[in-house]
Amino acid sequence: MDSEIRELVLRLARENPRWGYQRIVGELAGLGVRVSATTVRKILRQAGLRPGGERSGLSWREFLRAHAQTMIACDFFTVDTLWRGRLYVLFFIELGNRRVHLAGCSANPSGAWVAQQARNLSWSLEERRPPLRFLIHDRDCKFAGGFDEVFRSEGLEVIRTPFRAPKANAVAERFVRTARAECLDWLLILGRRQLEHALRIFIDHYNGHHPHRALGLAPPERDRRPLHLVHSVREKRVRRRDWLSGLIHEYSLAA
Repeated sequence: MDSEIRELVLRLARENPRWGYQRIVGELAGLGVRVSATTVRKILRQAGLRPGGERSGLSWREFLRAHAQTMIACDFFTVDTLWRGRLYVLFFIELGNRRVHLAGCSANPSGAWVAQQARNLSWSLEERRPPLRFLIHDRDCKFAGGFDEVFRSEGLEVIRTPFRAPKANAVAERFVRTARAECLDWLLILGRRQLEHALRIFIDHYNGHHPHRALGLAPPERDRRPLHLVHSVREKRVRRRDWLSGLIHEYSLAA
């Protein structure tokens, strides 16, 4: 069989996962290519592609990409203090622009506390455009019923990830890894106030300055003045701003 026809069949099948054999045959006929449904089925089987009815569902990754601009995820992570205490940090991250919102820290994140943090966030995002449509979180028991109801009342659909599937909330997990590697692993935390102070500074840096590969090395908040290419660093003076006693550095060009 002509390799060009085979590649065309595979292209149509991959670009149109809801199409069955007959639909592909009909589309090819419109292009002047004569091929039978049996031949199309054989090509797809050899390539490991399932029939159209089985290929029509979106994968989780495709779903996230399609709706990223209207999705927000949340998660908890823990920080141990110098005095052997444990604090729980609740945060939210917008999937489309990677902007992080710190909800708060607590040694005892009760259902009432978690629900209040949900209300605080929902109020702050009322004017967001486009509006949020989906909230993603895992099945942690700390996300009590009142937490989800706050977002459902705002018109969001709550999506719970499967058990033991951290990759289903990979964007949130990636932020936790970054926060630990660039900030928390280098600090001795004494208590809640110090932790919240350090996290707010780091998240301001993360949102306003930290380059993200998923955003073309731009920060989530893109109102930062763009940098202009210079021929030599001597033409512009590079300034450094320190945060958290020099743990975090931010560089900019002098005017």
